[in-house]
Amino acid sequence: MQIWAGLGNPGTQYAMHRHNVGFMAADVIADMHRFAAPKKQFHGWVQEGRIGTEKIILIKPATFMNESGRSVGEAMRFYKLAPQDVTVFHDELDLAPMKVKVKRGGGNAGHNGLRSTDAHIGPDFRRVRIGIGHPGHKDRVHGYVLGNYHKSEIDALADMLGAIGAEAEWLAKGDDARFMNEIALRLTD
Repeated sequence: MQIWAGLGNPGTQYAMHRHNVGFMAADVIADMHRFAAPKKQFHGWVQEGRIGTEKIILIKPATFMNESGRSVGEAMRFYKLAPQDVTVFHDELDLAPMKVKVKRGGGNAGHNGLRSTDAHIGPDFRRVRIGIGHPGHKDRVHGYVLGNYHKSEIDALADMLGAIGAEAEWLAKGDDARFMNEIALRLTD
């Protein structure tokens, strides 16, 4: 069993924010792999399903980004899992837009959702870093991250999210390199 958590802020006013791309990835995965309907649990929305042979508990914390680790931590302890069984999908300023990279452990690079998750379960979880790019100057980061994707980005966003969903089985199997490679191949076609 694995826990996959998409990070974001709850509420329709945040739905298309770059900071919510983790929520978007979770929704696409749940739809493409026909997960059960969401239920309220662990201070969030939880959907259960299978990807390949792996049972996945998909969580979208309802605690807002700054407290999202509380939801992830509660689920991890309830299912008696370790941080190594947790995957977090999140926006990444230090990656070009629509690029996807996976890494295990590491710092939080100022990301409040990662900081919260780290505080609740430690740093040894897997991170699916979804590139949103950097606005160029640190004074513009807040407004950029909490801004909506531009209309000109929507097709590329849909393609990237579709690739994450389509290649999720590699992630479930623990083949992070194959997951990243297959996404990159889909996005270059």
